[in-house]
Amino acid sequence: MSSTTMQPQAETAGSQPKLARQFVSFSFYQVDPQWRKLQKQEREQGKKEVEQVIKRFVDEKKCQVLTYSTVGMRGDADFLLWIISYELEPIQELTTAIAATPMGAYLTRPHSFLAQTKRSMYLDKINPEHQEDRVHIIPGKYKYFFVYPFLKKREWYLLPMEERQKMMDEHIRIGVKYPSVKLNTTYSFGLDDQEFVVAFETDAPSDFLDLVQELRESKGSLFTLRDTPIITCIAMNTKEMLDSLGG
Repeated sequence: MSSTTMQPQAETAGSQPKLARQFVSFSFYQVDPQWRKLQKQEREQGKKEVEQVIKRFVDEKKCQVLTYSTVGMRGDADFLLWIISYELEPIQELTTAIAATPMGAYLTRPHSFLAQTKRSMYLDKINPEHQEDRVHIIPGKYKYFFVYPFLKKREWYLLPMEERQKMMDEHIRIGVKYPSVKLNTTYSFGLDDQEFVVAFETDAPSDFLDLVQELRESKGSLFTLRDTPIITCIAMNTKEMLDSLGG
């Protein structure tokens, strides 16, 4: 799993300092079965070039890139690149560079979600500092990763703020019961089709299953319009992830 620490550039609004927000891309790739029919030397060279491209972007501190395998978990995707950057351009440049490799000719992206970090408009009364965590993601400490796009029904946004906060309080109370599961919420309003992308990190998949089941029973779930596809991923370094493709 490749990552690097990037220093955010402070933004200001008048005289008030403001933490820089991050763009977040969840790019899921699928390998054409024809790739596995290539000679082993050609496959190995193709994987090596993709690995070098990702390493170059990380080493040059253009973005953070975390790599995950979805082989065996999904029929429509083989791996995920979780890309975090303070600008949109590095995300595009990395995607273009991968497409330009010989292996890139055999890759499609069946799912791709774009979002950005920001503070929540709802108060976390249990852990008020959690709002700051939403602005700057510190990823990659856990083995398992669960990602899905999320849309609320329009009726949700017409409810009084007090009523929405009350339902979010219940949501937060449920989440606190599962400390082994870390939630990363990012926002897609105007950037992509969904409104949010939610990404959970954990070393205990069973805890995540129980968390999601309990959240389905909360009142706020009545206002969920869509929360699929849900994609299960396993964290690996870039070489391990590419080797998991079976080539």
